[in-house]
Amino acid sequence: MSVTITGRTGEPVMRGRSPARRPARRRAAAVLAAVAVAALTPGSVRATATSPAAPEVRDGVGTPAVPFWSDEFTGRAGARPDASVWTSEVGNRRQEGWWNNELQYYTARPANSALNGSGALVIRARRADRRSHLPCWPRGRCDYTSARLTTEGTASLTHGRIDVRATIPTGKGLLPAIWMLGNNGRVWPRQGEIDIVEVVGGEPRTAYGTAHGPGYSNEDGLGGTADLGARASRSFHVYSVVKERHRITWLVDDEPYFTLTPQDLPSPQRWVFEQDMHVLLNVAVGGDWPGRPGPSTRFPATMRIDYVRMYGTGVVDGVAVSSPRSPLAG
Repeated sequence: MSVTITGRTGEPVMRGRSPARRPARRRAAAVLAAVAVAALTPGSVRATATSPAAPEVRDGVGTPAVPFWSDEFTGRAGARPDASVWTSEVGNRRQEGWWNNELQYYTARPANSALNGSGALVIRARRADRRSHLPCWPRGRCDYTSARLTTEGTASLTHGRIDVRATIPTGKGLLPAIWMLGNNGRVWPRQGEIDIVEVVGGEPRTAYGTAHGPGYSNEDGLGGTADLGARASRSFHVYSVVKERHRITWLVDDEPYFTLTPQDLPSPQRWVFEQDMHVLLNVAVGGDWPGRPGPSTRFPATMRIDYVRMYGTGVVDGVAVSSPRSPLAG
């Protein structure tokens, strides 16, 4: 499916309704020596250099490469995503509605996040059992459950490219997101956030790509949009970010639609993206940006992730890694 570009590459777009986010868990970034991953076990989620499921792509700096890390989500139906890779963040009230007044309680249950047995991870936002009494912010109980998964502490991108192939649920009051947070241990927004894609409530055809940092966060986040041509839930798209030194580019199906550099910021010194950044996957319900679900919003609201792949340089299990060079590169 073709992608219609609505944000002009290289020209910041003020997004006006970006949701605030602050992470519940933070770790200081480790100081690591660079090593290659060519000797890792073929076929594992940490070594897909020889996997036929991971084709060659450009890694964002012009070098043909294969992933230094990926998860292809192979496994039996109903199994939870690999706990050695993905951490399930749980709760709502103690996180102040995930700092957005959101209405879902995140769980670690298979009902909210599990493999489908056909090579995909499925995240479902569901109506909560009325007997569950899951605490919501600022009081009462949450009417919805969902999942929020992160690779914090296990897999991060430093420079290169990340590809995530997914279908994304749509409907009033939903805010599914595929995004990254920095490992620098700072308080958000100095931590840095890159939203690879968000699809908000009543805009089912629009993919938002946004960056947040000091002086350009929340409604002042800098980003652009791409028109998917149909509802994001109808078909898979590959949502990507190329993270080069002092340049970030957003793409859908390999078509770039927005680029950000330090010169585009309110102050170039507030560029906080020259660091390792981990991945988050979640489906939020309600909150400051999308509002409450309406009668037409269908539950369960389902995100399907076919794969997550990182190319270039990064950190895996505390070790600095880089993509093995393709044999075709000469």
